[in-house]
Amino acid sequence: MPEVQYVHGYSAREAERLADQADTLSELLHHDTAYPPGSLVLECGCGTGAQTVHLAARSPQARIVSVDISAESLAQARARIEAAGYRNVEFRTANLFDLPFGDEHFDHVFVCFVLEHLAEPAAALQAIQRVLRCGGTITVVEGDHGSWYCHPYSPEAARAVRCLVDLQARMGGDALVGRRLYPLLTEAGFREVRVSPRMVYVDNSRPDLVEGFSRNTFTAMVEGVREQALSLGLIDRRTWEKGIADLYRATEPDGTFCYTFFKGVATR
Repeated sequence: MPEVQYVHGYSAREAERLADQADTLSELLHHDTAYPPGSLVLECGCGTGAQTVHLAARSPQARIVSVDISAESLAQARARIEAAGYRNVEFRTANLFDLPFGDEHFDHVFVCFVLEHLAEPAAALQAIQRVLRCGGTITVVEGDHGSWYCHPYSPEAARAVRCLVDLQARMGGDALVGRRLYPLLTEAGFREVRVSPRMVYVDNSRPDLVEGFSRNTFTAMVEGVREQALSLGLIDRRTWEKGIADLYRATEPDGTFCYTFFKGVATR
C-alpha cells in the first residue's frame, strides 16, 4: 500500500497554519462547493479538520464522512467540528488507498491538499473512484508552488521556496501537482473534467490577505521546512535567512504576492 508522507509535519504551529489557510481561502476555493440535503459525502485526508469546518458549513444537510490516516489529527478535527457546533460529520481512521467502504457507497467525494503528498496520486484517484457512485462527483483542490511570485523579487526567496518543492519531491510528493489535475482526473477515468485556476493576488490594499495568506499561510509553510532544508544541504544558512527575510519584505506596503490554486471537478 503506498505511503502518505506529510512534509510539513504535525506540530501545533502547522495545525494553526492550516486553520489560517482554510479560513483565509474559504471563499476563493469553496464558494461553489455545496452538496444537496441527504447526500453522502466522503472527505479524504481531512487532517485536523481545517477544511472540514467549511465543508460542513456550506452543506449543513449533507452527511459527511471525513477520513485520515492519523488518529491524532482526527482527534483535533473532531474537537474542531464539535466546537463549531456542526453535527453532520463523522470521522473515521482510513487510508485512502484502502478505503473501508463498499463500491459506489458515496454520492460525492471531496479531496483538498492531499494529492501533493502522494507518490501515486493517479492510483489514489482510482481507489477513490471505486467508492463513488456512477454519476457522482469528485472535487479536488491543490496548490502549485511553481505558480508563486512576489515583488520585490529575490533569488534567495525563490531558492527558499524551491527547497520546499525539492523536499516534497524527495518524500515522493509533488508540490507542483496543481497543473496536473486535468490529466490525473482524466487518466483515472473520470468524465466531464473541469479545472479552474483560483489565483490569490495580495497587495497592501488587502491587509487580511497580507496577514492570512502571505505571512501566515505561504511564508509560514516555507519556514516550516527550515531544519530539513539545512540538514540536507539544500541551501546554506545565509541564503535561507535572507530568502525568508525577503519573503516577509514582500508583505510590506510596497510589496505584492501571487499564487494560484487549481480546483478540479469531475463525474464518475
